[in-house]
Amino acid sequence: MTDATRLTGRVHKISVAERRRRLGRRHHLSQPAAGIGEVADDLVGLHSSDPVTVYLSARARVDGLTVGHVDEALYEDRSLVRMLGMRRTMFVVSLELASIMDVACTRGYVPAERRRLVGLLEDQLVERDGEARLEEVIERTMDALNRLGEATAKELTAEVPELSDRLAFGEGKTWQGTMGLSTRVLFLLATDRRIIRGRPVGTWKSSQYRWARFDRWVPGGLEEVEPSEARKRLARRWLRSFGPGTPADLKWWTGWTVKETQTALEAVDAVEVGLRDGKGYLLPDDLGSDREVGEWVAFLPGLDPTVMGWKERDWYLGGYQSELFDANGNAGPTVWWNGRIVGGWGQGPDGVVLYELLEEVPAGILERIEAEAERLTEWLAGEVVRPRFPTALEKRLRS
Repeated sequence: MTDATRLTGRVHKISVAERRRRLGRRHHLSQPAAGIGEVADDLVGLHSSDPVTVYLSARARVDGLTVGHVDEALYEDRSLVRMLGMRRTMFVVSLELASIMDVACTRGYVPAERRRLVGLLEDQLVERDGEARLEEVIERTMDALNRLGEATAKELTAEVPELSDRLAFGEGKTWQGTMGLSTRVLFLLATDRRIIRGRPVGTWKSSQYRWARFDRWVPGGLEEVEPSEARKRLARRWLRSFGPGTPADLKWWTGWTVKETQTALEAVDAVEVGLRDGKGYLLPDDLGSDREVGEWVAFLPGLDPTVMGWKERDWYLGGYQSELFDANGNAGPTVWWNGRIVGGWGQGPDGVVLYELLEEVPAGILERIEAEAERLTEWLAGEVVRPRFPTALEKRLRS
C-alpha cells in the first residue's frame, strides 16, 4: 500500500458526497448499464443466495430488462454462471470473474468442507474410513450425472441410493435437524468445481436447480490463475467498483484473512485516503472525483451487491440497520436516493409494491419514488417475491 502523502504532499480526502457519487455511477444506479453482463462485472458479481436478487438487481440497472434476458445469459449463452464465491455466498458472475473468484476464494473452502463431511460420515454412518465411503458416493454420483446429462438432487438420489442417507446437524441447538447426504455431497462437488447449478426447477424464483458437470456446462473450463494473482485481481476489481474502502471492508467482503487482505492491497499499490471516519484505500489511478450526476432513486432487492458491498455502512445506511437488516446481517429490500438508503419496500398479497420511508425527502423525489414503485409493480406483473431473509420493515409492509 502507498501513503498518499508521499505522492501528493498531503493525504487525499474523499467526502461522503463523493463516495455517494461514485456509488451511483459505478453501480449503474444514476446511469443505466448496457446489459446484465456489464452489471455483473461492474458490481463484481450479483448475489444469488436468493435467486430473485439476480433478476431484481439487474432490472434496477438495465432499461428494458426482462426475465428472459437474464435466463438467456445464464442458461443459453452461459456467459454468466452461478457459483459459490466470497464469504461462502452464491454469486452470478462472468466466466472471467469466475476464474478469479474460484481461485481467490472458493477453492479455499474445499479442504475444510471435505474434512467436515468425512467426520459426519464416520460419526453417523460408517465406523471408519469415511474418506473411502465419500469417494465411492462421489464416483457413483458423477457416473450418474454423465448418464443423465443434467439432473436434480432427487433424480441423482434415485440413481445413487446412498445419497438419501440422513445426517444430523446442530445437536442440542435450536436449529438442530437432519439433511440428506445429497445436500453435502453436491455442495462439496460444486465447491470443488466438478459440478455446477444449471436451470432451476420451476420459475425464476426457484432455488432448486438441476446439476450438470462443470466441464460440460463450461467447455474448456476456466482460466487457471495463481492464487496471489487471483487475490490481486479481485482486490483491484473491488476497489475500482467499491472504493474507497477500508481493509475491514475488503476483508469482510472477500472472507480473506487479515494477512491476505493486506498483501492484496499492497499488490495493487492501494493508496491511503482520508474518509469522514478514518482512512480508506483507492487504486493509484483513481484519486480523481467522479463528475456530478442528476437526482436518482432506486428500489434494490434484498442482498443486493451495493447494499452488501461494505462492512462499514454508516455513510449510506445511517442508523437504519435494525429496520433493513436481519439479526444475521442480511439486507432486505431498500429504497435509495442519491447514494444513500432512505427506506425499504415490500409487496402486498396482491403483488403491489409498497414502501416505507425512514426520513423525509423533497416532494419531487417522493414523486419519483412513487413512480418507481409503480414501474416495479408493473415489471413484476403479479408475481409476489418474498425476501429470503425478512426484515422488520418488510414484515411490517406485508402485514
